[in-house]
Amino acid sequence: MSDSVPSASVPTPPGFVPARRPIRFNAFDMNCVAHQSPGLWRHPADRSWDYNTLDYWVDLARLLETGGFDGLFIADVLGTYDVYAGTDEAAIRQGAQIPVNDPLLLVSAMAHVTEHLGFGITTGTGFEHPYPFARRLSTLDHLTRGRIGWNVVTGYLPSAARNMGDDDQLAHDSRYDHADEYLTVLYKLWEGSWERDAVRRDRAAGVFADPEKVHHIGHRGEHFTVPGIHLSEPSPQGSPVIYQAGASPRGRRFAAQNAEAIFVAAPTKAILRETVSKIRDELVAAGRGPYDARIYTLLTIITDSTPEAARAKAADYQRHASAEGSLVFMSGWMGIDLASYDLDEPIGNVESNAIQSAVAAFQQASESGDEWTVRDIAAWGGIGGMGPVLIGSGDEVAEALESWVADTDVDGFNLAYAITPGTFADVITHVVPALERRGLYHRDYVPGTLRHKLFGRGDLLPDNHRGASFRVGGPASTIDDSIREVGAHGRLVAPGVLR
Repeated sequence: MSDSVPSASVPTPPGFVPARRPIRFNAFDMNCVAHQSPGLWRHPADRSWDYNTLDYWVDLARLLETGGFDGLFIADVLGTYDVYAGTDEAAIRQGAQIPVNDPLLLVSAMAHVTEHLGFGITTGTGFEHPYPFARRLSTLDHLTRGRIGWNVVTGYLPSAARNMGDDDQLAHDSRYDHADEYLTVLYKLWEGSWERDAVRRDRAAGVFADPEKVHHIGHRGEHFTVPGIHLSEPSPQGSPVIYQAGASPRGRRFAAQNAEAIFVAAPTKAILRETVSKIRDELVAAGRGPYDARIYTLLTIITDSTPEAARAKAADYQRHASAEGSLVFMSGWMGIDLASYDLDEPIGNVESNAIQSAVAAFQQASESGDEWTVRDIAAWGGIGGMGPVLIGSGDEVAEALESWVADTDVDGFNLAYAITPGTFADVITHVVPALERRGLYHRDYVPGTLRHKLFGRGDLLPDNHRGASFRVGGPASTIDDSIREVGAHGRLVAPGVLR
């Protein structure tokens, strides 16, 4: 899928807005039972409870590729939702993102049965050293032939920090400062350690790789010391496609410097339009073009062959939604224990700046303008989490999606599910053809890596991306070959770095 957005190598004119362009889809899932729609695992057509089998994931990947989805975006948490009632009991009872398995281990099997589908894998920067992580992502980039992306998260669940031996997480902005150095180490390894032509595979000369083109990165920072070389040879993309979902000013700045795909969640067009505009401005401030990152907004679609059938399906799904599970999620996302309030208590009585700002956004989605209660928040989050839900026939949904893109300048949608894989199958059956009839969706893939499919500009990071500056000879490179020498036993030594 490609469009008329200028290449990153060509400066984007100020105020440029691309012409009517294709709508893009990602599927949003997680290696658990209840991801965004708690309670729906009980629905007889849902297969989310089958999450710990390869058959589920292989079948889902095949399905999504038939629909021309950009990728499968797999969320993750390293911790439990224990803000609600101060324990993890409700989360366990509802299967609310617990139990949860590792997302990275799913990719090889799905890549083997697909040719084009991308894979966006979530891992946090706060709980694993970047050196082994760099190898794992390079391995997946090789095995997928360049279809891997990494969703960078800094963490938000205190339980994760406690189980890693800390009393709590770092402060919000400090987590991003830590993540900045984490990515610096990764960029040095992915971009600045092995030159692209370092691997020769010269049988006659007996040289597999040229050591003169493999560089120790010599990193010594506040959080990490990584003196050596990357363990993997250059992969198809070098750095994987970077995904990010920070909504705060600090998060947006981090995304503008690093992300190529940015996920947002907004309940109304007005809020989404403002969010997208701020992100585009941040990209320009970071020295990139306003369309050098694809922006996807969270959305759930419930559709069928007729409007009536779609509405009946939505009502059926709603009967299975769990109010308790919804409040478990909302408490964790908002950092407030909603169990301490009566369900019919007006949300304005809840003393939390975070939740009041979120509810102010929700109230814009209310036609009546009445003050929301805790019960209303539970109902909102019962299907699809923090994002809106579109209900209608394929043509109705396609018309609504066209309107959202035109009014907000968003690139596409990160589609959550009510039931899986049924929700995704319904979108492919009813909505994708309706979009195709409008000329708004390209089901056919362009060849190449995930980065090339998203932007049509090659496999590697563009020159105006922060990570590209860490390539050998780049302005941010800290590699200094003049200080390196071969020791008495043929060992490469970097004085002042290796000890």
